Amino acid sequence: MTAQIAVDELTQDQAAEELARLADILLRANQDYHTADDPKLDDGTYDQLKLRNAEIEARFPTLKRADSPSEQVGAPVGEGFSKITHAVSMLSLSNAFDAEDVQEFDGRIRKYLGIKAEERIEYTAEPKIDGLSLSLRYVDGVLTQAATRGDGLVGENVTANARTIADIPQTLSGAPAILEVRGEVYMSHADFEALNARQEAAGGKPFANPRNAAAGSLRQLDSEITKSRPLKFFAYAWGELSAPLAATQQGAIDRLNSLGFVTNPLTALCSGPSELVKHYNEIERQRATLGYDIDGVVYKVNDLDLQDRLGFRSTTPRWAIAHKFAAELAWTWLTAIDIQVGRTGALSPVARLQPVTVGGVVVSNATLHNEDYIKGLDSKGGEIRGGKDIRVGDWVQVYRAGDVIPKVADVDLTKRPPDAHPFVFPSVCPECGSEALRETGDAVRRCLGGLICPAQAVEKLKHFVARGGFDIEGLGAKQVEQFYTDGWIAEPADIFTLRERFGEGMQQLKNREGWGEKSANNLFQAIDGKRKIPLNRVLFALGIRHLGEAASNLIALHYGDWSAFEVAMDKAASQEGPVWEDLIGVDGVGSVMAGSLVSTFAQTRERESIDRLIAQLDVQPVKRADTSGSPVSGKTVVFTGTLEKMTRAEAKARAERLGAKVSGSVSAKTDILIAGPGAGSKAKKAAELGIQTMDEDTWLRLIAAL
Repeated sequence: MTAQIAVDELTQDQAAEELARLADILLRANQDYHTADDPKLDDGTYDQLKLRNAEIEARFPTLKRADSPSEQVGAPVGEGFSKITHAVSMLSLSNAFDAEDVQEFDGRIRKYLGIKAEERIEYTAEPKIDGLSLSLRYVDGVLTQAATRGDGLVGENVTANARTIADIPQTLSGAPAILEVRGEVYMSHADFEALNARQEAAGGKPFANPRNAAAGSLRQLDSEITKSRPLKFFAYAWGELSAPLAATQQGAIDRLNSLGFVTNPLTALCSGPSELVKHYNEIERQRATLGYDIDGVVYKVNDLDLQDRLGFRSTTPRWAIAHKFAAELAWTWLTAIDIQVGRTGALSPVARLQPVTVGGVVVSNATLHNEDYIKGLDSKGGEIRGGKDIRVGDWVQVYRAGDVIPKVADVDLTKRPPDAHPFVFPSVCPECGSEALRETGDAVRRCLGGLICPAQAVEKLKHFVARGGFDIEGLGAKQVEQFYTDGWIAEPADIFTLRERFGEGMQQLKNREGWGEKSANNLFQAIDGKRKIPLNRVLFALGIRHLGEAASNLIALHYGDWSAFEVAMDKAASQEGPVWEDLIGVDGVGSVMAGSLVSTFAQTRERESIDRLIAQLDVQPVKRADTSGSPVSGKTVVFTGTLEKMTRAEAKARAERLGAKVSGSVSAKTDILIAGPGAGSKAKKAAELGIQTMDEDTWLRLIAAL
């Protein structure tokens, strides 16, 4: 299972499978938490799952899914409430788990804004309240509506309930004409205990924790019940405004406090990562005595002009981050070491543990990364854990940090059984018996069995039919395994010849348990319905190493149709020449991914399999969004030298929004070179090729009206 493999050991294909698994789990968790107020996952596990998803996307950015959890905020509005569309989206926060993450947060901001290390950036740091997010809208100083976060775009109308909370003012004096205040509804520990005592005395079900109690109380259909619950509210942000509250985050919070809102007294101004971490440690020391639940500290850039420049990702602001509290540790016995084989043949070791509770979750498995990690070595041959190896029978320390999969952190040699032997990593595949080879410089040992290895063949077919690929209804992982075992399908093309080979109704299928003539014919129809399919989905479904969903979209947009793409793969087979340069020039592709692509098409057996598949399909071309009004639409642009008016990231994003293709290298297909001070070889090559070259100011004037 990919769930047992650490992020840094996932292959491209395993990562795609794991992202699909995480998307399913986290979607259900969001619905349980935000809609049903009945979470099945504890907060720590949810954060670790979310971070695992983010880490995989960061390591494999081209694999990011359309339904990625990183694109989700909250959950859809539940039944029983009318809907309110937020004037300004209510986004979530990305997470940090240690001081290094905080340092990287500061570094990302400086890089994006072009601010030097010695220049001061001021931040606010405030406790992260573990409650329910609420938006309050005031018009001319009167509370007119209150809404939950919902899915970030549309929330539940809980206005009547919000009016019963003493911390929420009904009217304001001196506020902007339109003011949307945001904060957290929560319940104190003392009030929670008293509420549960009343619940039990009345024969009711007690709440699991203060957060659930607060969320369940605010989302009552009867506001009289909400009124009877001791809810509180901290204000910490805002949405739509008719006039600014202040020039800084701290100034705005102070303004909210002066208007009558309760704000957190532990909010502090800090300069740089070290002060942020220091305040984090101070808040953590006070955590047990605060009287309400917090699960971390939130850092925000103080200057609101800088916040505006930094802007937002799809679901999180660039200018804020939540520093979560540390993971917990536990000791237990390691009872076995299993080897799992992934879709690309990677052999991954998994520790089987005597079950133990770590951070509120029962853990029975932990990743062991690779054979070097078991030996007590890092990827460069240096010692880890003091050089202590890991053996079956050892007493090991397990921890759950920023990864959903627990890890073995340490070994207590004083408790090692005398008959515990060093673990011998297999040199043959446990699935098919083929040689398992570890290439020089590679931390992973891989099975060379290819399609004859059941682990790889089945997983390739599962990937082919998965969401993002062909997504054939009625043909999921279970059916793929069944059909492969029965010898009905061995490669993707076989799926589309099932009807031809087995006839209408497929006698062998309709007589099997769980199937009938109708379901068999439904499957045929579903398969036929996928014969007409866009180029990008075909590319992703092929399961080519390093080629994820996002990269498949980029390549499909670049070449347009299958014919042009196929011709390019043939012409670029030598990995040199203008067609190869064009391929690696596609922004986000690069030589590694391009090499994987052309190598796949150059291999006779793989190419024949692909050709047999394409013969069964009507591959549809992929077109770019209409940017006909843009003077740079469809043009290939290259940025070089130092940009002075915006960072490279800002410039690239702006150009792509206007329909331009941003490349990292100059070629005959380049239309415009934007050259800042310090432009070197790219400017020289552009001049030799007669390519239009302009400075940053000219570029900005060109796109100014757009």
